[in-house]
This record gives sequence, structure tokens and C-alpha cells, in this order.
Amino acid sequence: MTAQPHALDRADIAIIGAGAAGLAAGIFAGEARGSRPLRIVLLDGARTVGAKILVSGGGRCNVTHDRVSPRDFQSLHGSPHVIRNILAAFPAEATRDWFASLGVALKREETGKLFPVTDKARTVLEALLHRCRELDVAILPEHRVTEVVPSDVGGFRVVHEQGSLAAGRVIMATGGKSLPRTGSDGYGWEIVRRLGHTATATYPALVPFVLDKTMFHAELSGLSQLVELTTVVADKRVDRRSGSLLWTHVGVSGPVVMDASRFWTATHAEGKPVEVRCNFLPGVGVEEAERQVIEQVTARPRLTLGKMLAQQIPERLAERLCRVCGIEPGMPAGQLDRASRRRLVRTLTGLVLPILRDRGWNEAEGTAGGVPLDEIDFRTMESRVRPGLYLIGEMLDCDGRIGGFNFQWAWATGYLGGRASAAGA
Repeated sequence: MTAQPHALDRADIAIIGAGAAGLAAGIFAGEARGSRPLRIVLLDGARTVGAKILVSGGGRCNVTHDRVSPRDFQSLHGSPHVIRNILAAFPAEATRDWFASLGVALKREETGKLFPVTDKARTVLEALLHRCRELDVAILPEHRVTEVVPSDVGGFRVVHEQGSLAAGRVIMATGGKSLPRTGSDGYGWEIVRRLGHTATATYPALVPFVLDKTMFHAELSGLSQLVELTTVVADKRVDRRSGSLLWTHVGVSGPVVMDASRFWTATHAEGKPVEVRCNFLPGVGVEEAERQVIEQVTARPRLTLGKMLAQQIPERLAERLCRVCGIEPGMPAGQLDRASRRRLVRTLTGLVLPILRDRGWNEAEGTAGGVPLDEIDFRTMESRVRPGLYLIGEMLDCDGRIGGFNFQWAWATGYLGGRASAAGA
């Protein structure tokens, strides 16, 4: 198809959504077209594009992680094999090189997260927009797409709030439902359903929890500590991970909570019994914890229980855990009887968090669920249902843990979809 550079009603490649995945797809499509006069257009419903990039990572934009593995991602129904192949096509090393080529130097923090050296998300967004301009990739804000219709003459008719345009190829990059204030409302799934795709139920991922008011979380608000969280569904462990937990005025947050949340939200929404158990001694089981307590009591029997436990966990937490067990934290450790000791040990290593609910889409940083991975060709991101249609980013049933992994998924799928769409246009 020959491009018409001055026509706003026609495009060789129309990309729906100008977030991270959409901008990446536009850039890679523009680079892959070479000297061919292909018209590439990005349509977005927002007045200003890239809002989610700007708010990510506390306004610093955690571009990727220095080590990315398929194990860092989950899918409700997808195959790890598909995820592995997509990530292998554009690994974290390629992301670093790509951003360097865009003039964005990245730095590694101790956690392995990679940020722009400027510590400003705007650096990332402006580099992506600048590259789009260099490649003559048109960006049309305030062009919310409402429908994509197959055309009788081939390609598609893309209907948007300003009219419509004909497109030979369409890349869907409308994102999930997280942070709806940035423009993500999940409407893209309705569009692709009309084109024959399915989409799983979707749930907030990377989201904090609200705990029952009977819990002591409000008294510890602002306190952060290392813990181990285990998610149990119908007495079966489905996830276990360690990391930093942050107590808040309404519940718990922090990286380990955010990462574990998608297992709770999906299971809870399905009406299944699910528990999240917190071990305040990461990697230490009940028997080992009891042995340690006995040794500490024997060594310093006159030390109060609160002070004894404060050798391993924050003192404020130690006091509250004692009270949860019906034990006075000021009691000398030597007076701890066997039943109370065992109750305390089990609380230390497996306190069930009384989760009322997650904090919803407004606080979620990711989406679990979406279009099943078996409905796309993982080598190109092209739909197996509708040729000429490509699906990338959060549209798909794949979500990563916190730390830049979801951005890596956006860059990788944008790379594959952008290049393949240009090759086929």
C-alpha cells in the first residue's frame, strides 16, 4: 500500500494507543520501513500522550531491570514458552542499547532496576517522542478509537472521535485498566472482541491491600521491613516470595505485597478461599524459629520479650505481635511458657493478613489477564484470528513483577509488532 503523507484519512500502519508499547511499535515500524514511503500513525484518546510513563517509578520511570527472566512474569492462561520467546527477541540488553541510541543513558540501582540518569521520566518520554518525529511517525492525541472494522477492500477502517481512517495494518496498544486517570480503561479488549478475539477476566496487579481495622497496621504506618509472603489457595501454596513490606494507614504495600497481589486479586474475584501469610523471619520455618527463640530465652531470660524479638524485627512490630498472641511484651522472656512460645512462633512465621480488599484500579500499577497468548503469533505479535491485526503490551494476558518488567514487556512486544507490521505493509 502506498502512503499518502498529507492525508489524515489513510495510514499504512495505525497504532491504537501512544503509551510505552505503542510508541515503541511506532519507532520500530518507522525504522523497519527503510526508504519505503509508509505512513505510520499513532492515535490516542488523551490530550497529552505518555501519562503512564510520566508517573511510573515515582516520576523517574523504571525503564527495565538488568536481569529479566520469564519467571518474572505471570499469565492466567498463557504458556511460559511464549513469554520466553518474546523476551528473547528483545532482551534487557537490547533495551539498554536502544535507549542509549535515543540519547537516554541509564543507571543501575542496587535492586537491579534501571532508571534514566536524569531521574526524570520526562527524559524517557521526550526521547521516544523525538524519535517518532525524526521518523515522521504521526501522533494524533484526542483521537480516541471506538471501533476497528475490517474493510471490504482489505485492511481496516479505524473509527475515532474525530472521524475515521483507513489502515492496512492495525496495532492494538491500548493498555490495561490500571491507573485509569492516565487513560487506561480496558476498552481495547472490547474492540478486539468484536474482531473475533477473546479476553480473560482482568484483575488489578501490583496493587496494595486494605486490611481489617482490627489489625495493627495503622500503628505501624510508614514502617518498612523485609518479610516473606506465602499465598495459599484451598490449602495449596501458589506463590512464595520475599521482599520489602510497607505498613500503611489502611493496610500494606511495598514491593513484596505488590508482586504477590495478583495471586490474591484473581483468586478472590473467582470466589475461592485465599490467604496471604506473612513470615517476619524470611526463610526461617516454624521449627527453626522455635529453636532460635528457645536459645534466646535461655541466653537472656531476664530480657523482656519485646526487647528480645527486637533483635530480629522492629521493636514496634515485636510489641504488637506479642499482644496479638495475648502476651505482654514487657514480660521477662524466661517466664514464657511452652504454649505461649509456640503461639508466638507461629505468629512470627505465618501471620495471616486480614485482607479486606485490594485498593483497586486507581492504585494498581498493572493488569492481570487480557487476550490469551495463544491467540497471537509470538514471532510477530500478529493475531491468529484476524490477519493484519497486532496486539502488544498490556493488551495481552501477561503481567510482570515490580521493577521495570512490565516496561520490558512493552518494549519487547512493541519491537516485534512494529517491525513485523512494517514488513507486511
